[in-house]
Amino acid sequence: MAAKDVAAFVKHTGKPFGVYGITDGSFRSGDDQEILRQAKFAFFRDSVSLGHAKKEGVKCPAMDFAPDGAFACDLRDDAKAEAFLKANKLEEGKFLCCLSRLRYTPYWTIPGKNRPFDAKRHARNETMKEHDHAPLREAIIAVVRETPLKVLLCPEDMTQMAMGKEMFWDKLLDDVKARVVWREKFWLTDEALSTYVRSAGLFGSEMHSPIMAIGAGVPAIVCRFEEQTSKGIMWRDIGLGDWLFDLDREEEIKRVVPAVLAMAKDPVAARTMAQKGRGFVQQHQRETMDVLRKCLGG
Repeated sequence: MAAKDVAAFVKHTGKPFGVYGITDGSFRSGDDQEILRQAKFAFFRDSVSLGHAKKEGVKCPAMDFAPDGAFACDLRDDAKAEAFLKANKLEEGKFLCCLSRLRYTPYWTIPGKNRPFDAKRHARNETMKEHDHAPLREAIIAVVRETPLKVLLCPEDMTQMAMGKEMFWDKLLDDVKARVVWREKFWLTDEALSTYVRSAGLFGSEMHSPIMAIGAGVPAIVCRFEEQTSKGIMWRDIGLGDWLFDLDREEEIKRVVPAVLAMAKDPVAARTMAQKGRGFVQQHQRETMDVLRKCLGG
């Protein structure tokens, strides 16, 4: 995402550089490929990106898989999180978080972004939003009706409060709504993560909230689709393939509700699985940071 900045850095300073925890292949140009070839280290956050770079002839002194930097997020605002949970009668360990997104983020709806309306992307969003939200809505209903847990509908970006209301809240029957909380206002990372760590787990079609959750040892199920980059494949790379579902594959859509229910009904097994993924991530963080220390002379 910052290839032009790296190119400018090399041009103006002549100093060595490296890249860490990136996805490769979706937006890169030929010039970016040449920049990668000059890197002292290149760590990719999913195996698809690593394979793509190798296929394109990228060779660096150190080149391997490395976890997304968000796994190491440790921001907290416990006071805000606890106040929100209390106000909405959510008890620690007795609710799941659900996050959803459209195929393309509608940046044009965010005040101050000044992004032009994209008719093609809007049309794709409208075509696929029921398809993509239906299995998650079914999971919400199943959790409420088959377990004692509640569900919190929460956002990862500023466009998702409205989407959560339209595709989840407004379509739920009253008996389900009684144990579902829709978060109307946006929050910052510290409050969000302080809420996630008090939950029984996450599920949905976002990526970075689950990453932060696993980094804290909290169970997280990820749904993805073709418009996203290959970053979701990292779930398989860290041993959480059973919690990764492709919403473009009908056979995988059918497994979403059972997986969410299993996470809800057996929290001990879910936490054990999350901790296993976290352990894998932390091991690779240590190993790759050792490489960075050597490259940086620290």
